[in-house]
Amino acid sequence: MFLLFKLLYFSSINFKAGRDILLTTQIQCVDIYKFLYLTRILNQNPMPINKLALVRYKTIDHCLQNRFRKWTLEDLMEACSDALYEYEGISKGISKRAIQLDLQNMRSEKLGYNAPIIVIDKKYYCYEDKNYSITNSPLTQQDLGTLTEVLDVLKQFTGFGYFQELNGMVTRLEDKLYKQKHKGKSYIDFEKNELLKGLNYIDPLHKAIIHKKTIEITYQSFKAKLPQQIVFYPYMLKEYRNRWFLMGVNRKGKAVMILALDRIEQFKELPSEKYHKPEFDVSTYFSDVIGVSKMPNQKTQTIVLKIIKAHAPYVITKPIHASQKILKEEEDGTIFSIDVIWNFELERELLGFGEQIKILSPKRLVGKIQARFKESLNHYRI
Repeated sequence: MFLLFKLLYFSSINFKAGRDILLTTQIQCVDIYKFLYLTRILNQNPMPINKLALVRYKTIDHCLQNRFRKWTLEDLMEACSDALYEYEGISKGISKRAIQLDLQNMRSEKLGYNAPIIVIDKKYYCYEDKNYSITNSPLTQQDLGTLTEVLDVLKQFTGFGYFQELNGMVTRLEDKLYKQKHKGKSYIDFEKNELLKGLNYIDPLHKAIIHKKTIEITYQSFKAKLPQQIVFYPYMLKEYRNRWFLMGVNRKGKAVMILALDRIEQFKELPSEKYHKPEFDVSTYFSDVIGVSKMPNQKTQTIVLKIIKAHAPYVITKPIHASQKILKEEEDGTIFSIDVIWNFELERELLGFGEQIKILSPKRLVGKIQARFKESLNHYRI
């Protein structure tokens, strides 16, 4: 997957560069021609908006979504200037007239945004619809045409081993295009929760992680009466059951924290605050857990379970965890093990199997699940 995006990036800058990178890899000749055709499609169908304008539109969009602050024209100028310097190295700033034109373009049908931008007290800009974002705008006909051509080429790559990761992406893209063309009708229903709060933070937090930016988060957990300010070094975004989390370190105490995005009220970058790089392998931090709950220095345990025969195929074809191993096949079921940290999500996962599963060890976990089943049973006593 990384190779494909690397190639697309270089080819968008220089067609020859993309070709030369391809020729240095172990990709068969037929794939080279497919890829070169793909880059020609992208180069012959440029987007109607230049890159600098896109940076400004996205920055303005991010500002106007933040309803905890009032945005003047000067504030938007400053935010766009900072973004252009950060992403493109442009330090000359942006004019007031340019921002006014950007707002006009975002309001109009020209780009397909039709953004509901209003002015309050003849000074402050915001979205009339608090849930609006230009990222939710439908694709234009030109976009649909280009993406359809690209999709046709991408589908040819999915049969090759080194492009296995494309399979899911191509299916999602194909469904998205079909849905756009047929006015919302779709025949693939991906798991999603469109009412979930905090999804608008994914992109800016991802950028903060990539660019190693220290941030200040206004965060209120479900247990807290008031929100708190946390100076935070973000390291990774994690999705679990359609809910998104931010993993990083709190400046105070240097403790690893997992913050739910739906509990973040706002955040901002702290350019003057030095960023502390992680002192552990971020990519494997969640490899020994089900879910996201994990205490510092917590050790994994071998959990031995027995699943009834009728339900065993479901657990075999969709393992509870990557460490799952089959230990023994019996007439009435299958015994298997997983090596994970004992946390709330593990208990909830096991409870979800109900009578179909039996925990054999460790004994403490057996006792804990027994107690929770007894408590559940008490809710139904008449």
